[in-house]
Amino acid sequence: MKKIFLTCAAALILCVSQLAAQNTDIKPALDQSGAALITESAQAPANTGWRDTLNRVKNLAETTGIQGFFVKEAPAYITEGYYKPTGQRVEGHPVHIIGGLPYGAGQAVMILVCLGLIYLAIVKGFEPLLLLPIGFGGLLANMPYSNVVAPPVVEMLNGMPTVMEPGGYLYYFFDFGVETGLFPILIFMGVGAMTDFGPLIANPRTALLGAAAQFGIFLALFGALVLSEVSGGAINFGLKEAASIGIIGGADGPTAIWLTSKLAPQILGAVAVAAYSYMALVPIIQPPIMRALVPEKERGIVMNQLRHVSRMEKVCFPLIVLLLCALLLPSAVPLVGALMLGNLAREVGPSVARLSDTMSNELINIVTILLGLSVGSKLACEKFMTGETLGILGLGLVAFAIGTAAGCLMGRLMNKFSKAPINPLIGAAGVSAVPMAARVANKVGLESNPTNFLLMHAMGPNVAGVIGSAVVAGVLYTLCK
Repeated sequence: MKKIFLTCAAALILCVSQLAAQNTDIKPALDQSGAALITESAQAPANTGWRDTLNRVKNLAETTGIQGFFVKEAPAYITEGYYKPTGQRVEGHPVHIIGGLPYGAGQAVMILVCLGLIYLAIVKGFEPLLLLPIGFGGLLANMPYSNVVAPPVVEMLNGMPTVMEPGGYLYYFFDFGVETGLFPILIFMGVGAMTDFGPLIANPRTALLGAAAQFGIFLALFGALVLSEVSGGAINFGLKEAASIGIIGGADGPTAIWLTSKLAPQILGAVAVAAYSYMALVPIIQPPIMRALVPEKERGIVMNQLRHVSRMEKVCFPLIVLLLCALLLPSAVPLVGALMLGNLAREVGPSVARLSDTMSNELINIVTILLGLSVGSKLACEKFMTGETLGILGLGLVAFAIGTAAGCLMGRLMNKFSKAPINPLIGAAGVSAVPMAARVANKVGLESNPTNFLLMHAMGPNVAGVIGSAVVAGVLYTLCK
């Protein structure tokens, strides 16, 4: 072993001495970024890769994530823009992070935020199926020099776009599934396969409660426009951004993502996180509002048992809804159609059980992972740590609270004029957080009357809210596109 070591050492010393003697004319130079380059004289041999490798090793510390947290400027593709593989030019924009933080420091703060989302998902159990991939996608997006969200390097050669280097995989996830609106539609298909519209069919009046709960959407829309006017230029929301913020009030994550990706993709990360966060916080946000607006006597109202809904009714319902949507609001057909396809497969029975099982299990699970990571990729600090994001989070909370309140007040009004008793608490389930909002209504009702079970009654406005939010999204898209 000793002889082998001495032989190898001697050979290495001989090679190094010969290379040093042959390359005395080589001089290092620096490019515009300060990285060492190699230039060679006319007499220098071509094989100088070892020097370049040595310089790379010396500069290795500058490429670590630790060094990345001290970077002041955002990557060039953000500030200067870039070309897509299709040749489309994406313009750059200045980066202004809250508090004037450097870009690297902003990434460090966002990593803490994303760890907080993961904590809520794992420890608190708040929407773990979505908050976990969203939080993890945000972690990946804010890791310095990871380039998982970087676009491909595209150069225009002879007027034709040529991909010189592929982009990060989260870039392709977002580009393929979110920008096209494909992932939210597939999610809706799975939601339809898991949803029973029987309570809504048995008591169609509850659709009014689902409609009333959408009131928060329009209030938040106008609130966003007002906030933009009174902020003195600090916050700039146009009609498209305001519509995307307002849809948070529907508490329907896929719908919020679909509409925002169409109208205002630059605020998608903040809108998606707000929508899913408030969906997860339904058990915390809604009960105080419900108790404040509905007297205890009315909270204890026992509703009549729902009638039996036949299989034929359940099969015809999705077809009728789709036809009405196509006739009255074609722009909502993508979302409503996917929802009704999934529900139809559920209700047809054993002949298409494989389709229903795939939609409600494998399909929705796979798409949920991809959608969560794609949305999380938009939690980069240059998009999230801005005054606009704080405004989005605040307006989204207002929209959700107003939607809950409007549903409760509509429930009280309907109870006054209805022959059959209606517990106003089920109006709070008109937001689209299925089935969490219905469970909360049932829980608050049991507090006032331990024998009062409202879950099935609350599912009526709950599923009506899903349809209502999709219809409102179609209306806003038609008006704002």
